[in-house]
Amino acid sequence: MAKVLVIGSGGREHALCWRLKQSPSVEQVFCAPGNGGIAEDVTCVSLKTPQEIIAFCKERAIGLVVIGSEQPLVEGWADRLAAEGISVFGPSFSAARLEGSKGFMKGICQKYDIPTAAYGFFRHDEFDKAKDFLWHQYGQNKNIVIKADGLAAGKGVYIPTNLQEAIKILTSMLSGDLAGDSGKTVVIEEFLEGEEVSFFALSDGETAVEFGYAQDHKRAYDGDQGPNTGGMGAYSPAPIMTPALRKTVMETIIYPTVAAMKKEGHPFKGVLFAGLMLTKSGPKLLEYNVRFGDPETQALMMRFKGDLYSVLLACANGKVLDLVGSEDTSCAVCV
Repeated sequence: MAKVLVIGSGGREHALCWRLKQSPSVEQVFCAPGNGGIAEDVTCVSLKTPQEIIAFCKERAIGLVVIGSEQPLVEGWADRLAAEGISVFGPSFSAARLEGSKGFMKGICQKYDIPTAAYGFFRHDEFDKAKDFLWHQYGQNKNIVIKADGLAAGKGVYIPTNLQEAIKILTSMLSGDLAGDSGKTVVIEEFLEGEEVSFFALSDGETAVEFGYAQDHKRAYDGDQGPNTGGMGAYSPAPIMTPALRKTVMETIIYPTVAAMKKEGHPFKGVLFAGLMLTKSGPKLLEYNVRFGDPETQALMMRFKGDLYSVLLACANGKVLDLVGSEDTSCAVCV
């Protein structure tokens, strides 16, 4: 029987702990740091650094560490744990750049013909070039999206309604006023029209399998009003994702990404969370996250069938397993 440690403190981690606790091969689940709700289901422990986590794992003979949020991954915690012989579900520092840098992700897409929005990438000292790019886009009657290159806790994406607003946002981003250091480099890309879907696949560095898909509500208020958030709720499955469309996503986006990351020397082990826009010309990649999404995970874990521990451990050890589908439906609401 195995012991598992989940790192994080949100609804996503609560859902993962809840499902892992039901795995027949799991004896005990810990969560660091967890929260009051998580503490009702599993044992919460106060661990704040990789060194503390490594010591705890060795002391308690932890069989698997599951890193829930993006910040520890882009800081290289998975590498630190793996170097100590600890099995960890989550990508390496170099592979986590798929989320840690939107410029890196767009560069992979461009080099390996993965469908995504046309874009420009600009540093804080390239304001004039970025401004010229905006002029050109609006001159062609194209709406645009401005994104902070780095992590911004779900708040680094801006959709201006006109050129003047775009220049104001760009100025604030590149100066660091709007999104801190994360926004001092930006991606400016074309605005894609269609329906947005969250698509999840597990990868062992060599290949990938579909894990599930969902749609979330991003605006803070009812009626699609208010600012964008990291997600106010989610439901799964998304009816718009037909079997043919899911096959297309795997063949044109997920498989090519896994192959590209391996070829570039950054094999990806963990969960690939593809934010997709279903356009008239087919699915296009908006962004990658390198961990389970919140709130999508809450909906996905309700539908998951099987031994989650065995699935995540196999993935971490380089042998992704086929998954059993579910006909259930679920909905999660953020309160």
